[in-house]
Amino acid sequence: MPGTTAPAWQPAAFYVTVGQDEPGYRNWYMASPRHSYAVTRFNHYLVTWGVGGIVPTWQLLRTASSWQRCGAQPYEVPPVSEWPNVVQTLRYIRDYVVPAVGPVEPVSAYRNPVLNFCAGGAPESAHKHYSAIDLVPLRPITRPDLIRTLCRAHGRRGLDYGVGLGFYAYLRFHVDTTKYRRWGADSGSSSCPPIIRSEDVASVYQAPQPQVVPAGPTVAPAPAQPAAAQPAVVDPLAPTTTPPPPPQ
Repeated sequence: MPGTTAPAWQPAAFYVTVGQDEPGYRNWYMASPRHSYAVTRFNHYLVTWGVGGIVPTWQLLRTASSWQRCGAQPYEVPPVSEWPNVVQTLRYIRDYVVPAVGPVEPVSAYRNPVLNFCAGGAPESAHKHYSAIDLVPLRPITRPDLIRTLCRAHGRRGLDYGVGLGFYAYLRFHVDTTKYRRWGADSGSSSCPPIIRSEDVASVYQAPQPQVVPAGPTVAPAPAQPAAAQPAVVDPLAPTTTPPPPPQ
């Protein structure tokens, strides 16, 4: 119809609730000096290791999409001991995801053990160790094109970075740097066959997603390497703590 405006492309709106949007972040940030101090330190860490500004820092602090149901915070600065784990993931996003599909928005990243359990995450979910980020593309793209494009990049360089690549319903996808693997592509996708080891299936969590479009048939979950013993949790607000360097 004349004068009709097409709806804006807002794929993140399916996953971001009120409180986990930008106004919600501002409220959370201002609620406590501890929040602002921790965010400043974390942002400085990202800049120091060359991964600042790939995506807005505040989006990297989103917890689980089910934060309200679980009575959790919408945002959380992870323990300092986990910060290095996100650096390699951000490097891969910068070098191979953004060049392939354009800008992306994180909709879920770190989940503390209590929230991870409530949200139905696998016991050794990569989200629990801040290696995983769930993302949506900010440029219009179809699901088949998204899968095909990201799988092509994953096939070329995913092994070098130890990347796990997973696809959920609609346009939400998962990237971590725990182990090379792939899951969740639509059935019959010859361009993106799954890379799954049966012993690792339980460590990959397929989060419930909005039923915006029919999801592909159920696929065996992807493999995730059982996480090595983690260092003692460090208070992210302790001013004398020095974050460990990220993997090179």
